[in-house]
Amino acid sequence: MSDKKSAILRAAKGLTENYASEELFMPKSGRRLPNRSVIIDIVRDLKSIVFPGYFSTDTSATVFPEYYVGHRLNDLYDRLKNQIEIALLYHGEEPEEAAAHADRTACGFFEQLPEIQRLLLTDVQAGFDGDPAAKSKEEIIFSYPGLFAIYVYRLAHVLYKEEIPFIPRVMSEYAHGRTGIDINPGATIGEYFFIDHGTGVVVGETTEIGNNVKLYQGVTLGALSTRKGQQLANVKRHPTIRDNVTIYSNSTVLGGETVVGENTIIGGNTFITESIPANTKVSAKSPELVIKKPKAQVSATNVWDY
Repeated sequence: MSDKKSAILRAAKGLTENYASEELFMPKSGRRLPNRSVIIDIVRDLKSIVFPGYFSTDTSATVFPEYYVGHRLNDLYDRLKNQIEIALLYHGEEPEEAAAHADRTACGFFEQLPEIQRLLLTDVQAGFDGDPAAKSKEEIIFSYPGLFAIYVYRLAHVLYKEEIPFIPRVMSEYAHGRTGIDINPGATIGEYFFIDHGTGVVVGETTEIGNNVKLYQGVTLGALSTRKGQQLANVKRHPTIRDNVTIYSNSTVLGGETVVGENTIIGGNTFITESIPANTKVSAKSPELVIKKPKAQVSATNVWDY
């Protein structure tokens, strides 16, 4: 049996040989990757700017709102710009170019925050209007996973459109891990968007979603096939969902040429690979249920054979 020291030495030797033979194990020479923890902290801290009454304990938000927002944004700007610059340098931009590019991108991002905030208010309203279990809009802001996933998507989408590497996907995967909702930052989503329950929802990169769309748990808006891999990059692979569409749980809509027309309802457990005209209801034929008449008594030992 190997002793601890020799086992560790052999493992260390094999691992370092792997490092030398494959550069993917280490960041490219002289470059750093963005810091995932810093990016996640930025997402968290921005919540206290977008919804200060819910995610901030700083009383200056109500007493001196302009001071509070300006102070917080100044810090967030510096942190985000730094991470963007690191990402651009890793992708090969020259230092001076990367610094200027990061500054422009950070400026554009923060200038769009009021519009993101406006869009999120429409999403909150959609959640309240569409969920009879919601007791208040405050409850949706404070606790609904669907709104959190949409919030992170709307931040990440701004950076995705600017073709910033790494950071948008780090943001979206953070939301995915927190909520079970996977919205690629490349998707285009209109206002008044609601995801009910949310677990297992997947929205692919080239999906287009109009206004007033509602998705339930387990819905997939995906690609017909990804066998060609990178050859499909920048090709529309995912469906287009027009305005005023509801897609119920565990339904799948696939394909870049698939268009679901406006005012359409997609029933649960459907599998769609072709376009659906406007003003349509789609449902899957349910399997026949077999309901046995109840017995007078069922013992605990044979309940599963009932």
